[in-house]
Amino acid sequence: MTNHYQSTYTPNTPAIKEEMLKEIGVKSYKELFVDIPEKFRFPELNLPSPTSELDLKNEMSKLANKNSIPGEYSSFLGAGAYRHFIPSVVKQLTSRSEFMTSYTPYQPEVSQGTLQAHFEFQSMVCELTGMEAANAGMYDGATSAAEAVLMACRINKKFKVNIVDGVSPFYIDVIKTLTQATGIEIITQDLNTALNASEESTACYVIQQPNFSGEIEDINKLNELSKKNDALLIVISEPMFLSMYKTPNNYGADIVVGEGQPFGVSLTYGGPYAGLFACKKKYLRQLPGRIVGETVDSENVKGYVLTLQTREQHIKRDRATSNICTSVGLIALMSTVYMALQGKVGLKYLSELCYHKAHYAASKISALDGYEILNNNFFKEFTLKCGTDVKKINSYLHENKVIGGYNTSDESKNTMLLSFTEMNSKEEIDRLVTLLSKVN
Repeated sequence: MTNHYQSTYTPNTPAIKEEMLKEIGVKSYKELFVDIPEKFRFPELNLPSPTSELDLKNEMSKLANKNSIPGEYSSFLGAGAYRHFIPSVVKQLTSRSEFMTSYTPYQPEVSQGTLQAHFEFQSMVCELTGMEAANAGMYDGATSAAEAVLMACRINKKFKVNIVDGVSPFYIDVIKTLTQATGIEIITQDLNTALNASEESTACYVIQQPNFSGEIEDINKLNELSKKNDALLIVISEPMFLSMYKTPNNYGADIVVGEGQPFGVSLTYGGPYAGLFACKKKYLRQLPGRIVGETVDSENVKGYVLTLQTREQHIKRDRATSNICTSVGLIALMSTVYMALQGKVGLKYLSELCYHKAHYAASKISALDGYEILNNNFFKEFTLKCGTDVKKINSYLHENKVIGGYNTSDESKNTMLLSFTEMNSKEEIDRLVTLLSKVN
């Protein structure tokens, strides 16, 4: 068989297929799918007939041109994924073959570059959050939040989780999905209700800062409650926010998670991203994912190694903390390069730009008839109450080359979540205000 696989393109001719089936002991490839219910095995795909590469590329270009792309359109859409400027050097460095082709750093003698990159990422996340320990990255912010809940339940050996209203509904869905088979009870309630209900059986309280509607929460009382109930405080935060405001460590967080996408990662239709995960040092051995440490070898030369490997691939399955794997390493590197480039001063400056642009927009929009800003205190996003259907407003904006806010309307009110970053110029914001004045 070896002579069939000399080229990079593997045609899998009928003869090769027969040889492979014979080798694994089945008569037909259909036998490989017997575990799938019969009605789902071989659906009719109704694919078009084969075409040339040129025609295929032209067809794909036509489909791609139907997308409304930020840059070609002014965009004020956030809700968890944000458009920020990414310096060219981020892609230039992370596209180097040493990083692009390295899969996993299990062998430190040949993986020092990758291990050091992970170590630097962890160090920067610790500085960003004010926490003592961080891992080398998670799949995204939502799975980070879910893993934090699982971690808190392991630590406290309690199985009730109190999620404060204002946590992203997307994150709540992922938390419920990853905990549904564990017997963990998920309770969602507003902050005042949580503060007035003392629950000693609560493993952790989960709060988002700023919350999904853009409001900056007062977390101090919730921290006091969590300590009173011997529960952990999990804070979901946004990294650009952390560059300007007090870190979660200042108001008693035990675990801090977040979405690393704003730091050097493009929107890319929702992923892949890199989740941030940090905690107090005393919880280090329950921290999911991989943790890289700095050490010295027998000749006292600095080196990097995987300090803790708490996945089911490495230890007994019932002692594993998660199966978070290596797919985020390259994405986390993008955030690492971005943070290194910007530094503390640069990140704070970018955060201030986001803050001032959002507050400038809010001051202009609030002066329009039929609009009301629902936030008292916000960073770069705010919830806007509208006098008419948000779908109608966003449709009108789109016709004028503007991507509007995220629709958060319910049966009682029309609302949208508007987001502002350094990418939104004053001219763009002023034009948004003008368009909103015409459609409400």
